[in-house]
Amino acid sequence: MTSRPTGRAEQRRRTETRILDAARRLFAEVGYDRATIRAVAAAADTDPGLVMRYFGSKDKLFARVSGFEREEPVTGPPERAAEQLLAALERKLAEEPTDALAAIRSMFTHPDAAGDVRAAMVSRQRQAARHLVDDEAELRAGLIGALTIGTVIGRHLLHLDGLRDAPPERVTALLRRAFHDIARGPVQPDVGRSTRQTKPRTSR
Repeated sequence: MTSRPTGRAEQRRRTETRILDAARRLFAEVGYDRATIRAVAAAADTDPGLVMRYFGSKDKLFARVSGFEREEPVTGPPERAAEQLLAALERKLAEEPTDALAAIRSMFTHPDAAGDVRAAMVSRQRQAARHLVDDEAELRAGLIGALTIGTVIGRHLLHLDGLRDAPPERVTALLRRAFHDIARGPVQPDVGRSTRQTKPRTSR
């Protein structure tokens, strides 16, 4: 008696999973505007009407598959914080973060995506800043955040030569000194500016 409802429920669950996987992939690959309901349905091998029936609208579907996974909080002194931020970057390079990429690629054409990206980055920045040196901690956290998102975009969206195929641990090895210098190093004077200011004038 219960086998048919259970079978239908399982069939619906599998169809929803296919739709979500297809939508997540398409939003990450082509962005919000170009990932149409019809394209999602075709990629999921289902009917566009079912996509609308199960998820209601393209906006609601996008909300289900885009965003940023909650990351482990940064802890400890600046040296440990730098290593934790490097480890988080390495994980993003090793496994393509399709949820986040869907939001990143779509943020220039979809206001909700832009808000999601900014909210996630600001939250991470403020939490990390509490574990960096006090001198311009928010600026330091923002720079590390910019390096992180730029590296992720360069690898997974722009497919930059070298970065696209490099082992994640090699990328973080090259960035390690920069992360540590930003996280704990003292602010250095602007040597160029100081030189320009102290350079004697030449008489004409």
